[in-house]
Amino acid sequence: MGEPAQEQDLLLAAAYVYDAQYNRNIPFETLPQAVRLYYLYNHWTMQAATYFFIFVDLALALFEEPAVYPLPFLVTSLVEVLCLLVFFGRLIHFAKVTPRDVFWKDAKNICIMITILVTLVDLIIYGALRISSIRSVRWSRPLRPIFLINFAESRQIRRAFRSIRNTLPEITYVFLLFMFSVLMFSLMALKLFGDRNLKTVEGFPYFTNYLEIVFDMYVLVTTANSPDVMMPAYDFNWWYCLFFVTYVIINTYIFMSVFLAVVYNNYRKNLKNEIRKLAYMKRRKMIEAFNLMKVKEGEEFVVKEDQWKRLVKLVAPDISASHRELLLRICDEEQKGYVDKKSFVRLADLLNIQVITMKLRSHPLEVWLPHMYNSAPSLFIRSMVQHKGFVWVYDIIILINAVFIALDEKNPLISYAEWVFLCLYIVEILLKLYTYEPRTFFARSQFWNWFDTSIIIAALIATVLNTTLKSGTVYNSQQVLDIVFILRVLRLIRIIDSIQRFRVIMNTLINIMPTMLTFGGLALVVYYIFSIVGMEIFQGKVQFFAGNTTVQHASYCGNPALKDSTFARAKYCKNNFNNLASSFVVLMELTVVNQWHVIAGGFALVTHQAAKLYFITFHIAVVIMIINIFVAFILEAFFVEYSLEKSEVETAVEKKIQELGVGIQEEELLDGKLIDNMETSDNDLGGDEGTMKKTKGLMFRIASKRYRTVDALLQRMFEAEIPPEEEGPSLDEIMNLSTDDAYPKNSTFDSAA
Repeated sequence: MGEPAQEQDLLLAAAYVYDAQYNRNIPFETLPQAVRLYYLYNHWTMQAATYFFIFVDLALALFEEPAVYPLPFLVTSLVEVLCLLVFFGRLIHFAKVTPRDVFWKDAKNICIMITILVTLVDLIIYGALRISSIRSVRWSRPLRPIFLINFAESRQIRRAFRSIRNTLPEITYVFLLFMFSVLMFSLMALKLFGDRNLKTVEGFPYFTNYLEIVFDMYVLVTTANSPDVMMPAYDFNWWYCLFFVTYVIINTYIFMSVFLAVVYNNYRKNLKNEIRKLAYMKRRKMIEAFNLMKVKEGEEFVVKEDQWKRLVKLVAPDISASHRELLLRICDEEQKGYVDKKSFVRLADLLNIQVITMKLRSHPLEVWLPHMYNSAPSLFIRSMVQHKGFVWVYDIIILINAVFIALDEKNPLISYAEWVFLCLYIVEILLKLYTYEPRTFFARSQFWNWFDTSIIIAALIATVLNTTLKSGTVYNSQQVLDIVFILRVLRLIRIIDSIQRFRVIMNTLINIMPTMLTFGGLALVVYYIFSIVGMEIFQGKVQFFAGNTTVQHASYCGNPALKDSTFARAKYCKNNFNNLASSFVVLMELTVVNQWHVIAGGFALVTHQAAKLYFITFHIAVVIMIINIFVAFILEAFFVEYSLEKSEVETAVEKKIQELGVGIQEEELLDGKLIDNMETSDNDLGGDEGTMKKTKGLMFRIASKRYRTVDALLQRMFEAEIPPEEEGPSLDEIMNLSTDDAYPKNSTFDSAA
């Protein structure tokens, strides 16, 4: 006997709601077995295992030649085969839950299959040649990041790559015009300075080779060789500085700004289209879930309360019964016993709102010593701690402490002052614990309370240890001293929470952190590919020798081609591609762009001048493309955050939850109803102002008025403009929408995005 149709519909509806909640757009089969496989596919353990093996596969480069920690080839090859089997199994699992025609039309799946096949072939060929003692190249290693990009879990990284791909056509025209400018100025430089017998600081001819001039002028755009590249001409005649000033203004300030403008404009356009697609996808999936569960009630279709509860319990099993009843009260405000279509569609938004549930508790001292705790002196101390002046006093103490930190600790008075400040901080923590209920004070949402206490306790332990070691006969623990210094400086961070505009900036940084991780993944992919290619090209060309070595060729990094070069004189020998870790450090230095031409010139000397193309390509890919897209995202994030501060953009759902912000009696939930005498409270639990009402039960509040991510905010803003009765395109139509497809105009959304 199969499952009842109602249970199957509930399972399928929960899958739709789950996808809407997390903005997943994976098409899946609706058969019961496929739905169960889809649940398994999206389970966090499966996703964590996939990411684990992806990063194991990427980390193999640390143990393969050239290795940071060498392992036998047999070990690394077996681990890689295991990773490939896991990837293939994950792909088969995905094929079982998606329609066959969709699976084979998806380029991601084809890329994964081809990469698995190519990697196996390369592994076999490399192993056979290794057995025959023939050196070869593992040419499939740069393809490893494809697994990170193309599995369904990495949709944010794919979206970042789509932004780059969609920006390329626009930026190509600007880049060609920019290169035309560089080539024209390089030609003018050759004609102006080539025949004047000028010399560089190193004694080489100045601007006599056109290709070298082009490279130097390109580097000048990044300002890495300024003013060095100008000085020979400037020394000869000061009028020549006008040539370089004009070049820098046109190419560094105008063209680089145009690059950012083009990238930012295309980023905004692509972001809007992506967000609109996600918004329509969420709306459509919620409607599909509603259609599976609806029943006729009078003149309208609705979802019965008991079915709604079962659905929520299936979608969000971790939320408490109290939280679930709170959500039901929002969806069924009039307590009719059912949820209408309009309220049901916003369930995914409700589940995404972080509601903090805290049980109201009395202070332990109030329970154990009520007369003492409620006495006049005690009330005076508690009111003093709750006053804003208490915060201001300690802000001043922190600033004074900052001055003492900068002074010489060898002075005994400064050393004793450190103990005074430490005692003041300990008194502050004790007073707050006396005033506020400890479990409320140390709730998960009270980040600054945890931060303060952790820093003070760690500083106390480190300072005591430091003093103890000093009192001994031998004291050489520089590590303990370093920890003490760091902890002292970290205390200064506390002042951030006391200044409103600082909090806005910090909240913005916290909100954009998930997307920053996306750009971190994007940078990891690009760095990894360039590192593998760099190791194959430059491995062993530059050697590092410790400072006390007596090896003769240590002064020129073990390569005679670098003798008397700027690279060797600058002691850049450790900047090499001899393993993955060193390669990442070099690429980070290239991203910063200071002295990147010296690094490029050094590797060109040990290989060929054409090697400079590797470094120019990296600069274009990372500095011009990825960094500009990252800057565009930061700009958008701050625009949205500051506009939100001014307009307090909130959905009707969040407003309702804030209105309810209520205490709920846990013991009265047995009948499935909220109590009628709900106590409201606007106080910040464990904060610096006000006290909670002394009632038994639970307190609900929104974790933050701000959305967790910029994307979520923009999506809500767009959804607010979609009429409740509009169902939007079908799922198939939404999946086939391109970024160029027309969408309904949305003035609020367009002005924000």
